[in-house]
This record gives sequence, C-alpha cells and structure tokens, in this order.
Amino acid sequence: MNASQAAAGRLVLVGGTIHDPAHGRDGVVDDIWIAGGTIVARPADPTGFTRIDATGLVVMPGGVDLHSHVAGPKVNAGRQIAPHLARQRRPGPAAVPTIHATGAAYAALGYTTVFDAAIPLAAADIAHRELTELPILDKGIYLLAGDDATVLDTLARDDARETVRLVGDAVARGRGWAVKVANPGGPAFWKHGRRGDHHDLDTALPDRPTLTPRLVLERLADAVASLGLPHPLHVHTANLGLPGNWRTMLETMRTLAGRRAHLAHVQFHSYSGGDLDEGSFGSGVAPLVEFFNAHDSLTLDVGQILFGDTVAMTGDAAAAEHLAHATGMPWMAHDLHLEGGCGVLPIAYKEKSVIHAWQWAIGLEWFLCATDPWRVALSTDHPNGGHFTAYPHLMHLLGDAAFRRAAFARLPAAVRRRSPLKDITREYSLQELCIITRAAPARIAGLAAKGHLGPGADADITLYRPDRDLATMFSVPAKVFKAGVLVAEDGHLRAATAGATLAARVV
Repeated sequence: MNASQAAAGRLVLVGGTIHDPAHGRDGVVDDIWIAGGTIVARPADPTGFTRIDATGLVVMPGGVDLHSHVAGPKVNAGRQIAPHLARQRRPGPAAVPTIHATGAAYAALGYTTVFDAAIPLAAADIAHRELTELPILDKGIYLLAGDDATVLDTLARDDARETVRLVGDAVARGRGWAVKVANPGGPAFWKHGRRGDHHDLDTALPDRPTLTPRLVLERLADAVASLGLPHPLHVHTANLGLPGNWRTMLETMRTLAGRRAHLAHVQFHSYSGGDLDEGSFGSGVAPLVEFFNAHDSLTLDVGQILFGDTVAMTGDAAAAEHLAHATGMPWMAHDLHLEGGCGVLPIAYKEKSVIHAWQWAIGLEWFLCATDPWRVALSTDHPNGGHFTAYPHLMHLLGDAAFRRAAFARLPAAVRRRSPLKDITREYSLQELCIITRAAPARIAGLAAKGHLGPGADADITLYRPDRDLATMFSVPAKVFKAGVLVAEDGHLRAATAGATLAARVV
C-alpha cells in the first residue's frame, strides 16, 4: 500500500478469517471495509476502495493493554536504575524502552492502545508530555487520586459530594481516563513510620482515625461511579507481594462486590503462607477465583510473571521497599510533593526459584480458572511481571496445554507437587485469546470504538498468519493497521503516525 492509497483512507481487507467476539464472529471469512480511519458497512458502491488480500490470514481488532507502565517519573526512574538491562548490552528489547521504542514495539506486536496504570496527580503533565512522543498508539493514564491529602480528608469526613467534586476536578485537570488506588491508605502508614506494606483493610489511618483502607475503597468506588467515568475504580489492594495476602484480596473483593471495580495484577495478591520459604508459600487462588466467578461486577488483569530480567515499578513505594530488602537489590523511591510516588528496582525472575515458580504458576492458574474471559485482561503489569513483548509467549502458554506442561515440568519439585496447575488442562481458543487481549480490555476500559470490527469501530486491525505455535503466530503480525493506515508489516515499522490521547469527559 503506497502513501497516496493510505491518504485516501478507503480500503477493503478481502477474505480474511475474522475473530470479532463482540459480534459473535469466530473464524468467519469475510471482508472488512474502511473509510476515513473507521470501519464501515459494506458500501453499495465499492468503487475507489483499495483491495488488500487477507486470504488465509487471521483478522483481529488491534490489541488493547489496559494495565501497563510506559510513561511518567517511575518509568524514567526505571530507565536510570537498570542501565545493565539496556538493549545495547543484551539481546532483545530494553526492559524499560524509550518512549519511541515503546510505541514501535507495541505496534509491531499488533497492539494499538495502551494505558499507563499509575500516575500521581502531580505528575500528570509530565506523563502527558512524554506520551505525546509515543508513536502510533492511542494512550491514556489512570490517576492516583486516592493518595491526594485533600481527597483523603473528604473521604474521612464521608463527604460524598465533595469527594465527587474533587475527584472529578483531578481527572479533568490531569486529563485522566480512570482513577487508580494503589495500596489504599498505605502511604499514610509509611509516612508515619509504620510499615506501609503490611496492614489490613480495617486499620485506621494514623492521621485520620475515622478512615480505613476499606472505606477508601468503598467511597472512591462510589465517587468514580457517580462521575460516570468509562472505567471503574482500578484497584491495587494492600499487601502486594506478601505471603498470606490472599486474605486481603478476598476482603477487597467482598468490599467491592456489587460495585463495578477492576482488580489489578491479581497474581501479586494471591499468595498463601506466612513466610517466604518453600514450606509455607503457595497459591491462594482457589477461594479468590471462586468468589470472582460468582460476582460479575468485578473484572481483573492478572499481572503474569515470566522468567527473565526486568524492572519492578509501582505506585506502592512501600511494597517496593519491602521487595528491595527481601532481594538485596538497589531501589529508588520517587516522591512527588509527598502525595503519592513510586518505588523502582531491578528484578530477575528465575525458573529454579521456588517463589518465582509459584508466582508463574499462580498467574496461569488465574487465567485458566476464571470462567468468563470477558472479565479478564491479559497483562504482565509491564514491566513488573515481564515485558509486553513476551505477550505472545504467554498466549502460547494459555492456548497450548502440552507447551504449558513442558514448562511446568521444569519448575522446582516443591511447586510441581503442590500447585493446582498440574491438574488444569484447559486451553484458550483463538476466540478466547482475542477476547482477553482485545475485546474484553476494550469493554472493561469503556472504549466503545475499540476491541471490535463492527461498523463505527476505529480501524485498528491486526492480521496474523495462523500457526500452531501461538508464540510465533502472535509475535510477528503480517500487517497492522492503525486508524486505517498500515503502520507495521512483518515486524517492521511502516509509518509512525500520531496516536490520540484518551481523556475521560467529566460532567
């Protein structure tokens, strides 16, 4: 397709095998018509449409990553703290790529939309300036409004009207898409000399005795619902990464049941045991997934870990401090006006580590035991659990039980004996993989024009060559279109278009 054809914006993808779960099309051979960057119905007069042969190719909407970390102070801190993971000194992509490399790599993978899931209010402008330089993808941010002292004061007073006003003002000023809470109340404990990574949901905040983390969750979720934001409260609950934290996650689910809420990187919140040792650490998924399956107001992303070197970065600085002490790795805290911040440190997930092997198995257990893929989004919490360029490997693990069994067989014997994963035979179909990487994240995020291939959708479309090796299939799309423009082909960038900033409209 040449430049003049791209500029005309009138294309038809002919004879592709379409996976469009939102419209019930599961492997249907059909054509996709595009005009002006949008998918349109088949025209009465097809004159002037450039034909692109998609025969034999799998056609899906562009991928949507609703939980990643790609911009802002924590990402820049990650680039500084782990120079040994830069691309020029190792094979593969940098653990924390530059903003330009991030957009290009996502697009080459078939992804066309990404959200940064943790931006402090004071860093919103900085993040947006950086995201302006991210090519091709549409992008947005979730704001850490729950760390703001004024918002916490109104939550403590149970002033619902003022909370709605303040949160709405923060979203409007920060041009946010959603509201994120990371370790509700945790910064208050940490600032007052207590462990900010170790508290239950009913311990009063030290400076606000009428406010507990549970009340923060309830009242923020209600405020977000009152504002009518497209995405519900995005929840990173307390006690991230700690043994026995499945109980905190279950209490979080119970607190939010009946309200719309999205549970972030649940793998990191699903651990049994009381200490970091082989005997007590393990999976706490079973009671959590049972509750999740029974409560359809809740959605989640998994935060799968994948073995290898990466960088951990989180708006939960207290959790980063704990992880640094546990691993002996250097770490960095980045506070912004003392209201919210982040913790950053390098980390290496090792296949022969009992703890890391458990984390790997726990994430897959979540994917394979959650019964409704429409409430699940594929994620590695990039870069915390693994690099987004490893998504095809994760899709292979989900869609090929034999491949997964072979990987499981390499884990330490202590994990192989006790992990429920050994008995799970489920395989994701191509349609289900399309749901968790496109249709479901778009629906959960409230993106009406994304994640599907019906008339009116953005013409964000990825064409794959079918392959039994799903990692090969999804690693190098044949063609990727963003708003009807060919941006990537066979792993090579063809056009570095400018994506849009997605900001919620606050009434």
